[in-house]
Order: sequence, then C-alpha cells, then structure tokens
Amino acid sequence: MIVRNGVLSARGRRTRGALLEAGRQAFEEHGYDAVRIDDVCRRAGVSHGTFYTYFDSKESLFGEVAGAVVGEMFAASAVGPAAPDDPYARIEAANRLYLRAWAANSRLVRMLEQAATADDRFGGLLLELREVFVRRGAEGLRRLQEQGLADPSLDPRLTAIMLGGMVEHFAHVWLDLGEKADERTAVDHLTRLWARAIGLTSASSTEGT
Repeated sequence: MIVRNGVLSARGRRTRGALLEAGRQAFEEHGYDAVRIDDVCRRAGVSHGTFYTYFDSKESLFGEVAGAVVGEMFAASAVGPAAPDDPYARIEAANRLYLRAWAANSRLVRMLEQAATADDRFGGLLLELREVFVRRGAEGLRRLQEQGLADPSLDPRLTAIMLGGMVEHFAHVWLDLGEKADERTAVDHLTRLWARAIGLTSASSTEGT
C-alpha cells in the first residue's frame, strides 16, 4: 500500500522528497526509458523496497516529477502585482517569464510529451497540466474583454489554447532546436503577435510597430 502525503511522518516526507529529487535528476540526465528504479534508489540512498512504500511504479514517480515541474513553470511564469498595470506590458512580461521557465525545464516537458504518445495515462496528465496555463490565459483575455480592451468576439478558451500553443512551439524551436534569436527580439515578436491576435487596444500596444 502506498503511503499518502497526509499521513507521512517528517522522516517519511524527507524520504519521499529525496526519491522525487533523485527521480528528477535521473530522468533529466538519462531520459525516461533508460531510468531504472534501482538507479533512483541509489541516488536517494534508500532500499528498493523503500521505493514501493511511496510509489507503486516508475510511471507514478515520473508523473509526480512532471507535475512538480509544470507547477514550477506555472509559478515562475506568473506575472505578479509588481508588474505594470498596462495589459501589453503584462503580456510581454508573461512571455519573457515563460521562455525562461521553459529553458529551465524543457527536457522534462518534452519527455512527458513523448511518454504521452505511448501511454494514455501520460496523455491525460499532459492535458491536465496544460490546463492550468489555458485557464490563466483565458481568464486574462476575459478580463481584457470586460474592460473593452480586447476583441469581444474571441472565445477566451480557444484563443488561450491557440496563442499558448504558439508560444510553447516557439520556445521549443528556439531553445531546444537552436533557432537563432536573442531574448529581447523573441519576446518582442511574441508579444506583438499575441496583442494583435486579441485586438488589444492599448496605447503601448502600438510601440515597436
């Protein structure tokens, strides 16, 4: 039986955390298929049997590692209250933060995408994890529409999916495949495309055109 987070002792939480960190390092270094449970246990300094106290398989470990990574990306790409109130500037900040978050975590995100093609469980996890970004984008567009700053005819959810896909794909081509562009140019182009796509009516949205 797998021990649940809510009933773990302090020692249990440390052990589980060590397994998650060891798993993350192993996946990043060797890829999903090459990692064995024994590799993870050795890194974490625990026995093979201890692993199964906290996880029932390599797949469940990877699922939690992937979930943690996407959660970190979501937090790292959030535009906080200290950012300017101007909508264009906030979109620009969000794009910059997302590219940096992707740069730090792209290997594991791509690993999850590859696993999703072969295993429906990972496909469901991938959709679930991407949903947090879709919701944030849709809510942001909905607020702009309510303020009369964006095209009211756009469906917020579909628009968030499409524009988010644009940014994600560019991040992959730029950071993983080596497309040449400096960060300032990349963020500028992404932001102008996003703003124009939603019909953003803000004085600063015309800058750089």
